[in-house]
Amino acid sequence: MHLIEVAANGYFNLVPWVVFLPAIGLLINLLFGGRLKEKLIGAVASLAVAASFAVAVLLTISLVKQPAGITIHFLDWITIGSLQIEWAFRVDTLSVTMMLVVSGVGALIHVYAIGYMHEDVRHNGDPARFRRFFVFLNLFIIMMMILVSGDNYLMLFVGWEGVGLCSYLLIGFWYDKGKDGIGNALAAKKAFIANRIGDFGFLIAAFLMFWAFGSFQFDTVFSKAPQASQGTILAITLFLLLGVAGKSAQLPLYVWLPDAMAGPTPVSALIHAATMVTAGVYLVARSHAIYSLSSQAQTIVALVGSLTALFAATIAVGQYDIKRVLAYSTISQLGFMVAAVGMGAFTAGMFHLVTHAFFKALLFLSAGSVIQGIEAGQHAAPAKTSARRTFDPQDMRNMGGLYQRMPVTFVVYIIGALALAGIFPLAGFWSKDEILAESLHLMPGIYILLTLAAFLTAFYMARQVWMVFFGEPRTRPAAHARENSLLLTIPLVLLAALSVLGGALNLPAAHTLSTWLGHTFGETVSPPSVGVRIEAAGSFNFLVAGISTVLALAGIGLAYRLYGTRYQAQHKLPAAHGKPTEGERPHGKSTEGGRPHGKSTEGGRPQRPVDPLQPYLGRIFTGIQHKWWVDEFYDWLILRRYVALSNFLAQVVDERFWHDWFHDTVLAQSFRRSARFLAQPVDLGIIDGFANGLAAVSQRLAVSMRRFQNGFVRSYAMWVFVGMIVILGYLIFR
Repeated sequence: MHLIEVAANGYFNLVPWVVFLPAIGLLINLLFGGRLKEKLIGAVASLAVAASFAVAVLLTISLVKQPAGITIHFLDWITIGSLQIEWAFRVDTLSVTMMLVVSGVGALIHVYAIGYMHEDVRHNGDPARFRRFFVFLNLFIIMMMILVSGDNYLMLFVGWEGVGLCSYLLIGFWYDKGKDGIGNALAAKKAFIANRIGDFGFLIAAFLMFWAFGSFQFDTVFSKAPQASQGTILAITLFLLLGVAGKSAQLPLYVWLPDAMAGPTPVSALIHAATMVTAGVYLVARSHAIYSLSSQAQTIVALVGSLTALFAATIAVGQYDIKRVLAYSTISQLGFMVAAVGMGAFTAGMFHLVTHAFFKALLFLSAGSVIQGIEAGQHAAPAKTSARRTFDPQDMRNMGGLYQRMPVTFVVYIIGALALAGIFPLAGFWSKDEILAESLHLMPGIYILLTLAAFLTAFYMARQVWMVFFGEPRTRPAAHARENSLLLTIPLVLLAALSVLGGALNLPAAHTLSTWLGHTFGETVSPPSVGVRIEAAGSFNFLVAGISTVLALAGIGLAYRLYGTRYQAQHKLPAAHGKPTEGERPHGKSTEGGRPHGKSTEGGRPQRPVDPLQPYLGRIFTGIQHKWWVDEFYDWLILRRYVALSNFLAQVVDERFWHDWFHDTVLAQSFRRSARFLAQPVDLGIIDGFANGLAAVSQRLAVSMRRFQNGFVRSYAMWVFVGMIVILGYLIFR
């Protein structure tokens, strides 16, 4: 690259390196990682992503001087007649914001993964997979960077499909683990199939765009969209929403995300915080010019997001797996973001996307720290081998009292939980309250749904903190847990700092992020007749902030009342840690649904007292524990029907009809009849008859001609004489 070009365009020409630097890290580890040590493999992958973050920072500096942004052409991709699709990089405030989040948070997750995977590959008995993990992790960053930097919908779709592939590879990283040795592989397949349904919607929307506007390029589509019919705009936006529901885990396609916990914890953090699930929110924000043309589409998107936020929050209340609680929390918070961008509050949605990346990455990585601390305690505690095999280190009922044994993890987890709950002055308070304020101004019904979800968020996060960190240890591994190394805790501290300070990005007095993203969103032009909803003024709403804070504190207080006192008193490790608790017994492994267990036959001591919410909610709590039976409903409605249809097609249509009747009866009998007809009347009668007739004629002719071949010279001389007479006669009379 020439220095003159850099001077003319600032650092914009460096934008391809946000993709190529992680690609270089991937290639180094792929080609030479077999001869490198683990820490060097992790360092190469982490530095590659950190370098991509540095490029994103330089792009930010250039945008400060030239906020309108620029498109950098890289190469021609598809040329078919008049259709020309380029691989071009769009550098504007929206894309660079996403680049900063993806590469910045992604770099911290990479560093954390060095220490985490060192233990994880050994815990799972396959250290050779360490290199493969970082190759996949770099590929994830590459695909996400392609997604957010593309200048047209097809390049965005390349990254969209790429992150779907990476999620499949990383969720199923331990594909030979899980229930029956295939549980993790099934979780990866579930994620892949659910996303393919969403991708179908994306493709249909893209085809409609090309049919209506003749292009996939953003600026061309946005400039022509106001001239399109409302039906076309509504169809495009709703099909895009289907893609959003798949990628960002919204109703009804959210079911894959909780099962994504099958992947290692750094994968969970990367998927939930910085990469894949934010793609749907980014898609709506990028398509702001189209969504702003249809109030119907905005209402539907906002309703889907708000219902998802509340629905997922109710499920999180009754889960016991520490990562699964956070997974449903992610679905709920994504609902907040989708509702925001659906309402037209694009800056509020992006603001929450950024802050959520900070504290959700912090929470997932802290949960991984807790799990590794418990596993270390499991190996340190004297326990039978069978108990170790059945012990679940992710079940919060097997924890307790970790604030003394893991002080750093405890502090950062508290920060992340309070930020997620929306407690002042942490980042989540500012971003979540901005969405609530916008919803009250734009769609009051959505405000009610999101406020209820916010209350439940504070409750289930406080419930998790009380169960994990407070009280006395409820199992011997918890009693012997230990803090992790600096390689794991330093990224947690940095993310905790971002969770505390992240709200400063868009404080009400400054509106820094609003001004920054306004250079992208401010270009939206809507006809006055459409009556669309546009972003509110963004001033601080003390009423909304007060209500949300009171509800958050009420949720925390209720959780303390139920789980901070009563639950802790019912769940104690026996004196001197001499007798294993139910969670350590072979028959006591926690179940996914968290069903209450009956009485133990061992001394009559109860196993797992009933959850404190059970007496108050009754069957409702049972529904929460079973995730409202949505998976079972999908299994009954779709999977079983699909299997039944497959069996019908295989056994009835293919075997009985097609094979037994059509092949064996229709085709076989027809063949035999035609064979007999061709063999007897045609072959024997006509063909053989013709051949035999020729032979008979030849035979008769030979018998007749044989009379002339009698062996007498006088006969031959006579016929010669006769021939001469005939010839002479012919010549004379001619």
